[in-house]
Amino acid sequence: MNAHPQVAAYRAARAAAGAPPLYAQTLAEARAADLAAIRAGGGAVEPVHEVRDTRVPGPAGDLPVRIHRPAGEGPLPTLVYFFGGGWTLGSVDTADGICRRLANAVPCQVVTVGYRLAPEHPFPAAVHDCHAALRWIAAHPGEYGVDPRRVAVGGDSAGGNLAAAVTLLARGHGGPRLAAQLLVYPNTDQSAEPGGDGEDPLLFNRRSVAWYRGHYLADPADARHPLASPLLAEDLTGLPPALVITAEHDPLRAEGERYAHRLRDAGVPTTLTRYAGMIHGFFAMPAAFDDGRRAQDQSAAFLRARFSASDDGVSAGVSGDDVSATGASGDGATAGRTAAVGGAVPVGRESGDG
Repeated sequence: MNAHPQVAAYRAARAAAGAPPLYAQTLAEARAADLAAIRAGGGAVEPVHEVRDTRVPGPAGDLPVRIHRPAGEGPLPTLVYFFGGGWTLGSVDTADGICRRLANAVPCQVVTVGYRLAPEHPFPAAVHDCHAALRWIAAHPGEYGVDPRRVAVGGDSAGGNLAAAVTLLARGHGGPRLAAQLLVYPNTDQSAEPGGDGEDPLLFNRRSVAWYRGHYLADPADARHPLASPLLAEDLTGLPPALVITAEHDPLRAEGERYAHRLRDAGVPTTLTRYAGMIHGFFAMPAAFDDGRRAQDQSAAFLRARFSASDDGVSAGVSGDDVSATGASGDGATAGRTAAVGGAVPVGRESGDG
């Protein structure tokens, strides 16, 4: 692996600390270690005008949610965010740094959903929790200060998988109408072998993917269900505009990029950016990886543009404004832009893995 210097430094620090891979730990140990690593890599806690914990109804009981609200009166554009952790690790605390950053940078309200975790609650519990929370928040704009015309979903890793699945449910099961989807190195095909050729225990690797899948999918046949593997959905038309972010040295890179290509082929305005030299998890750790902050900035610009378009009455669904495979642009919403951000590179169709 041609590692980025910051990736090499991160790997060396983990080696020096003797950190075992998460898949070699008990669930309780892995959950604690995952949160500690994200907090260490996230850097200083960014102040937000208001942070509030509350609960919303879910399919099997109330779900915890955390609301990050920037300064401003009246209804705000709202991102409903789903944390990563392989459907097995994580909580609203896991995504706190990301949500604070996006709330200030867009600016918009960001609501994190504490969906149920596997293996205690395997597929499809998390998907239905996330959709239920989204629908409740969008249906109660006065209570949550939401502008119902400007609601988006997003997530990283397993959270990106859940965001993609929720767009399918929102399209086919009564909404809500979504302005955008932010998918950061998402799992999109549980039936396929993960990419990459490394088994480095100090980094997220193919064994990591298998470990998470084994917890999430109680029935291996569920791997082909489109709510577990959105890439396998027959029809992707009518979904909200997407920003898909991938990392060069990530076993999930190929399936994330294939999903971006399929969205584009279905007429969905889609920006795909691969961050060169980066690894899975970089987005959540901007203190360790400069490209983590750059990717968060790109995400904020994309959401700002899509919320603005929705506020102006521009369709949030299929349009001719196809931005797939243009790399990162200034606003993430204008066709034909090819400027890269930091280590990001424009990504087109690939013969080997895409």
